[in-house]
Amino acid sequence: MTRHGKNSTASAVYSYYEKKKDAATSGYGTLSKRLGKDSIKGFDCCCLTLQPCKEPVITQDGYLYDREAILECLLHQKKEIARKTKEFEKQKKQQSKEQEELAEAEHRAKVQKFEEQERTLSSAPIDPFKKNADAESQSLSNMSAGKAKALPSFWVPAMTPQAKASLVEKPDKKTYCPMSGKPLKLKDLIPVEFTLIDETDRTPLIAKEARYKCAVTHDALSNSVPCAVLKSCCYNGMR
Repeated sequence: MTRHGKNSTASAVYSYYEKKKDAATSGYGTLSKRLGKDSIKGFDCCCLTLQPCKEPVITQDGYLYDREAILECLLHQKKEIARKTKEFEKQKKQQSKEQEELAEAEHRAKVQKFEEQERTLSSAPIDPFKKNADAESQSLSNMSAGKAKALPSFWVPAMTPQAKASLVEKPDKKTYCPMSGKPLKLKDLIPVEFTLIDETDRTPLIAKEARYKCAVTHDALSNSVPCAVLKSCCYNGMR
């Protein structure tokens, strides 16, 4: 045993385990954790279900999906687009109806104002030296003659400004890839056919560590092996 064998702080190397232990104990520093092998999705797993694909399809950006999962995702987007389109059309009709009602109310107000002006016309001469009784009855107070009801009282619930409903924007008709966010159509999906390492083995795919091999070199495929898909025949192989 060396001189500092019992002293764990005498080591010239500050190990990763000691660093993480001290950071967790003190609460200072960057608290991060290394991802293990189980935290990384397999190259043949669906980006949505995270399970080995039963019927794999791939996008032009290289994202692998199970056909059933991506079709369900695109169908859900289509339903949401149809629902938002229906709400937008309903809102559009409501706005046009409100504009027609406002125009009609404005026209009625103009007609009523014109009729009132016609009724107030008088042919009798006006004496400029005669005091106006209405002017004498006017008060300087802003609470008289029913003005109190016209004052803004924001603390009264009945007089608070009403919240307007949020307007629905016109929805986009395109469906998008859930991973890249780019427009995605059903015809853009490329089917993929993996070559099994052992076709006679009946073990479930999820229980196998090495499931597929290159169709050309017959090497086992994994996350560390760059893979490519040939669109003409849809077979998977190493690049």
